[in-house]
Amino acid sequence: MTTTLSERVSQSAFDGSMLRVVLLMDLHEGTQQQFFEAYEKLRNDIASVPGHISDQLCQSFENPSQWLITSEWESAPQYLAWVNSEHHAEQVKPLGACARVMRPLKFTVLRETGRGYDQAARPAGARLQSAPRLGAGIVRHALTFTVKPGSEKEVAAILSSYASPAAKVDDHTRLCRTSLFMHGNRVVRTVEVQGDLMAALRHVSEQPEVRAVEEAINPYLEQDRNLNDPESARMFFMRAALPAVHHIAAAGEADTADVTRHALFYPAKPGCGQALARFLARQDEAAAARPQSPVRSSSIFQRDDIVVRLVDVRGPLDAEPDTTLGVRGPRKAAVLDRLTAGPAERTRAAHHTMNLITDRRAPAQS
Repeated sequence: MTTTLSERVSQSAFDGSMLRVVLLMDLHEGTQQQFFEAYEKLRNDIASVPGHISDQLCQSFENPSQWLITSEWESAPQYLAWVNSEHHAEQVKPLGACARVMRPLKFTVLRETGRGYDQAARPAGARLQSAPRLGAGIVRHALTFTVKPGSEKEVAAILSSYASPAAKVDDHTRLCRTSLFMHGNRVVRTVEVQGDLMAALRHVSEQPEVRAVEEAINPYLEQDRNLNDPESARMFFMRAALPAVHHIAAAGEADTADVTRHALFYPAKPGCGQALARFLARQDEAAAARPQSPVRSSSIFQRDDIVVRLVDVRGPLDAEPDTTLGVRGPRKAAVLDRLTAGPAERTRAAHHTMNLITDRRAPAQS
């Protein structure tokens, strides 16, 4: 059976599909009216966000503490630009203060059925996802934060020394891989989860060895946080979230002994982060069509003007440096130069490659 390019792309924010966002919330007792009033103050602001089509606020008729907010967007990049902004972080503070649990889910829209959908006038730029994407059921997520300059060695030592948490979260969720990199004073931690990402993140955060590491690096963080204060911890991790926007895997076995994991950091020029991520995604799709390409898989993470590309490479990292960097040919390199911050000579792979601190895989069965 021939593997088509679309089958290799298991995740993409750049296919132009409409996005449906579902936010499940379980409120603290007695805060229902407070939550409703906070939403009423925000809904007009939300409605004016570029790319927003509609939203609904729902309350469970079985349990008044359970609420659901659904929203529809013209495309994933428009939603991500809003949800990753500092303005959004401040907007949702009143809602978060009422919630015991918040669980966001994001879906691209494949099909619509019913008279309402048939008659609705969709924005010109909004369209349905053309076909189901295939994959191994892996959810990818990353966090990024900065530490105080001069503390990099101490932080790297702390982050590489903890014992791995148990891979099994529950009968349906498993922590598959955690990779941690640094570039200067920036830390990037990526995770791969089979099953429920939020359950896996909660599982990891509750492990004593992980909690001890988090407390140990607190004095070195540029952004203060208090993990004993739920609101402080929630806001820190909201701002540190580095969403995966694209993932592609080349045909064939990618998890062999000669395949190694690397991360590259691309600081975009102001306002160019999304364009840079989109550009790199297109280059990775082109590379995936070449059987001889050393890049076996690529995940692109982007928030504002921070872009990180996680690649699994067969053979030496510098065997095909242009492909490893994500560009082939002088014209593509020139585009990368225009989108990234700093002098053009810094667009070589060596200058973008992050230092690997730890790469932990779960055993095949655990």
